[in-house]
Amino acid sequence: MPDHPLPAADAPPHPSLGEALRYWLRLGCISFGGPAGQIALMHEELVRRRRWISERRFLHALNYCMVLPGPEAQQLATYIGWLLHGTAGGIAAGALFVLPSLLLLIGLSWVYMAFGQLDWVAGLFYGVKPAVTALVAQAAWRIGQRTLRNAWLWGLAGLAFVGLALLQLPFPAIVVGAGAAGWALGRWRPALVGAGGGHGSVKDEAHRPTVIDDHSPLPERARFRWPRLARQLALALVLWVLPFGLLWAWQGASGPYTQMAWFFTKAALLTFGGAYAVLPYVTQAAVTQFRWLSPGQVMDGLALGESTPGPLIMVVAFVAFVGGWQSEALQAGWAAVVGQEWAALAAGTVAALLVTWFTFLPSFVFILTGAPLVEATHQDLRITGPLTAITAAVVGVILNLALFFAVHVIWPQGVAGVVDAAALLLTVAAGLALIRFKRGVLEVVGLCAILGMVWRLLGA
Repeated sequence: MPDHPLPAADAPPHPSLGEALRYWLRLGCISFGGPAGQIALMHEELVRRRRWISERRFLHALNYCMVLPGPEAQQLATYIGWLLHGTAGGIAAGALFVLPSLLLLIGLSWVYMAFGQLDWVAGLFYGVKPAVTALVAQAAWRIGQRTLRNAWLWGLAGLAFVGLALLQLPFPAIVVGAGAAGWALGRWRPALVGAGGGHGSVKDEAHRPTVIDDHSPLPERARFRWPRLARQLALALVLWVLPFGLLWAWQGASGPYTQMAWFFTKAALLTFGGAYAVLPYVTQAAVTQFRWLSPGQVMDGLALGESTPGPLIMVVAFVAFVGGWQSEALQAGWAAVVGQEWAALAAGTVAALLVTWFTFLPSFVFILTGAPLVEATHQDLRITGPLTAITAAVVGVILNLALFFAVHVIWPQGVAGVVDAAALLLTVAAGLALIRFKRGVLEVVGLCAILGMVWRLLGA
């Protein structure tokens, strides 16, 4: 018996696992444009062209993914892969969404660390730093337009900005405080944090039969069962504890790999609002607490993340690679295994692989354990008061990150030093191109990189 009931006569045939794998791999290679672009790609291909899933079921899955921490586009791919082919399909869809980006970022990170001192390479990254500053400012502008619907939400965004910029509060405290404020507002003034906007509602194409339509019953393997949930959670715990325990036994609690595993596990559980919301948390810890890399290197990594396919949160692989490459302790350990010549590359590559595992494991757990319960309800999920408030606070968090980047780009020797006029001009021009003239990310980053390279080669 097939996993799903046979579709209607004029519906497309149920795709084979091999056909689905080819699609998910292709998606992982072309998924530029951030989460909005990636979701749009999946909608166009899966709902409109291939008709593997109906409009309502697609939006139902998306609504669930939007209220989870983690990269919503990757989680949506995992969810739809699970609907089509069960656990194996979900794992394959989510993994293939990430794998091309991971391999490409490891390669680019190696080029960056090995050849970044060459004039033309340094010039490229000199040009992309202003573009990245403008990109972060654009993210605050875009999310603010969608989220800040009243003075209370504006106030939460302002408090989050002040809390980070002036009071130096940790990011988790901002999230907890905003969630508490949203809960209080939802209880006493629900209209202020009520659901609004969202991803829009495209007309349901109910008259176009799909493989999984609005009335497709779930196969037995996908039905919610408490014993199954317990087994899945136990397995997930083992998949986290086993590698973390091995790292602890190898390096101890203060070892670089152990610290990375623990930190990025926490980061994965705090990424409400998308990658730009967690980047301040990652930047604050990676630069000031652990000193894995510099602010300029974070901006370079964000530029690479924006310019490659896959979820933007993959910038964590760059952060880990650079942190591993620059760690004297890790290099010394790997030199005894692979030789001094390859020690830095081995340290960085293993760091990137480990961090990717600990960052994305929670996303798979959320989908594979939660999707059966969500499908059993078949009710649209709404953004609750706490999540609305957290999203509002995220605007202030992202604006603080833009300020942090701008200070290091425009005043490279500190605010008491000389203004870098060329960097200031590029930052303003990139901001206008993105926000006012709606130019594409790759176009703006690429042009700024070329201008930076020319500027450096001219000896300016």
